Amino acid sequence: MDKKRPMNLDLGTIKLPITSYVSILHRVSGVANFFAVAIFLWILDTSLASEQGFAEINTLFDNFFAQMIIWACLSALAYHMVMGTRHLVMDAGYGETFESGRLTATIAAVVAAVLIGLIGGWIFIW
Repeated sequence: MDKKRPMNLDLGTIKLPITSYVSILHRVSGVANFFAVAIFLWILDTSLASEQGFAEINTLFDNFFAQMIIWACLSALAYHMVMGTRHLVMDAGYGETFESGRLTATIAAVVAAVLIGLIGGWIFIW
């Protein structure tokens, strides 16, 4: 090991490109989706079990904390779908250069942010 090689251990000063951030968040959203499936299956099972279960789920959605959980789950799903579509396009051979990868990452991040905002408006406002 070279003792003269500089080491930067301050993670706050490391500047990553946007492609790194969207890739890391894509993995995080995939893990979040794994847990979101359990939440959505519980909601579906409870709401279909009986009229009382449907009423319980309906009143649960009036709770702000429950709305935040649903928003987080749907946001993770939207982000994962947008970034997954970006990866599929790249797998087809488009946007594989660094410059086009950075551009598509920025476009996909903006699209995901708009979708997440729309989901928030749907849950909290409308």
